[in-house]
Amino acid sequence: MKTLDELLAESAALHRHLCPRQVLGVQMGRFAAELLSLDLPQADKRLLVIAETDGCFTSGLSVATNCWVGRRTLRIEDYGKIAATFIDTKTGQAIRIAPSPNVRSHAATFVPEARNRWEAMLLGYQRMAPTDLFVWRPVVLTTPVEAII
Repeated sequence: MKTLDELLAESAALHRHLCPRQVLGVQMGRFAAELLSLDLPQADKRLLVIAETDGCFTSGLSVATNCWVGRRTLRIEDYGKIAATFIDTKTGQAIRIAPSPNVRSHAATFVPEARNRWEAMLLGYQRMAPTDLFVWRPVVLTTPVEAII
């Protein structure tokens, strides 16, 4: 697996900047890999991601997982939420991950030297453990994986 710094550099290169939502996307993708016991970024199409928003967050997700809209391994169902469902198409296991409710304020405790809230989130999200950043739960798919892909 690539390092956090490598993945963040790739995401920043796509956007010409790095923002807190990209960091959340990268960190969420890495956490999904851990929870599903997958080696990411993937070289195949085993993982399917359904993101609940678009923008910078999904760029971070894509870099971390190698799931892309054009490869048909990333779907966007825009509910305006920083959250995603990760589906292992081989096992059928699915999980939904979202930021912890207090993640924005909690990030500042990891970066007391931050000059502002934006910087606290940008750096704090990089320093926080996945269990501090996110909440997750298993998902039961109502549609078979084969019908989704």
